[in-house]
Amino acid sequence: MKLDRKTAPTIGYFGAFVSLGMATAALGPTLPALAENTQTQLSEISYLFTTHALGYLLGSFQGGRLYDRLPGHIIVIAALVLMSAMLALTPLISTIWLLAAVMLLLGIAGGAVDVGGNTLLVWVHSRQVGPYMNGLHFFFGVGSFIAPLIIAQVDVATANILGAYWILALLMTPAAIWLLRLPSPDPLPTDEAPQAAPGDATVAPTPLQREGTVIFLVASLLFLYVGAEASFGGWLFTYTVESGLAFSASAAYLTSAYWGALTFGRLLAIPIAFHVRPRWILFGDLIGCITSLAVILLWPHSLGALWIGTLGVGLFMASIFPTAISLAERRLRITGRVTGWFLVGSSLGAMSLPWLIGQLFEASGPRVTMVSILVAIVAALGVVALLTARTGTVDTTPKAVV
Repeated sequence: MKLDRKTAPTIGYFGAFVSLGMATAALGPTLPALAENTQTQLSEISYLFTTHALGYLLGSFQGGRLYDRLPGHIIVIAALVLMSAMLALTPLISTIWLLAAVMLLLGIAGGAVDVGGNTLLVWVHSRQVGPYMNGLHFFFGVGSFIAPLIIAQVDVATANILGAYWILALLMTPAAIWLLRLPSPDPLPTDEAPQAAPGDATVAPTPLQREGTVIFLVASLLFLYVGAEASFGGWLFTYTVESGLAFSASAAYLTSAYWGALTFGRLLAIPIAFHVRPRWILFGDLIGCITSLAVILLWPHSLGALWIGTLGVGLFMASIFPTAISLAERRLRITGRVTGWFLVGSSLGAMSLPWLIGQLFEASGPRVTMVSILVAIVAALGVVALLTARTGTVDTTPKAVV
């Protein structure tokens, strides 16, 4: 069956985000094993989050510029190949500094895939991108859900992470092969500016609605959100084991459940985006995250509370990132440069908060993980309040667009 010019590349971007999700979720459940491989403590191994996020920042920033100048599919394919190679090398390395270098390159490749998927999808679907954007991040969740399951099964069968990383590396190849045969989409024309959809209220532009301020506010939101998401997904396994709530295999399944809830939430967000305004989606998501984290903190010795809170955090975190990007698309002409700045914000968040938790974990105990994430989510709620207070009068939901 021959696919049309929009469907075929969209499938490729969805596949690339499955790969991105697998690469992102692999580090958390294997963190203790990597610490053992490299003879390091948790405070030292936590620098892997920092180097990976630094690479993600570099890949996002430089990748955004490349997508404005070169065929996008070539960049995505090269990044997927690099991701596969770095995953294959990860379990073979016994030196912390060399493993950090591998994480840096893995992050560079991941950042390039992330900015490419978000940018190219907008170029393909333009103002109808909303549901597809939620779909794109749904498939990131699919990959994030699969990776801990693979790691848990291989750990049970072999008590070794080598096979798991090699399986994940092999699973990077289908998306690259698919995109190899497709032409890259063209950037949006310069006159494709954001417009109010039918039924939108209109207001006179204010300084805070100019491009630079919108970019800053959205990047700040993504800084806080991605820092919280990366910290929860990355430290949940270690938090569970160190709190004495479960052993390693069960903790890996809990991590998979978190990513599974996030994936399911993004699936739910697709029809919700047709009927609910973005600002209310963001407010509802953030308040739901706060409530779920409160459950974990109020009953710290209950495995049941941890499961309930974990599923709630995953479900409510699900649509924050795609909703923020789609909201920005209504106010800006999305280019590789603009998307790159958004992902610079998210990369800085992924770099900072997981590292901070790693520095505090052994001295303050596992509880610092959830407290730190809660503080970030509350701050994100404040950013959304500021964003909607300044630009909320144009924040309505046209049909088929988030």
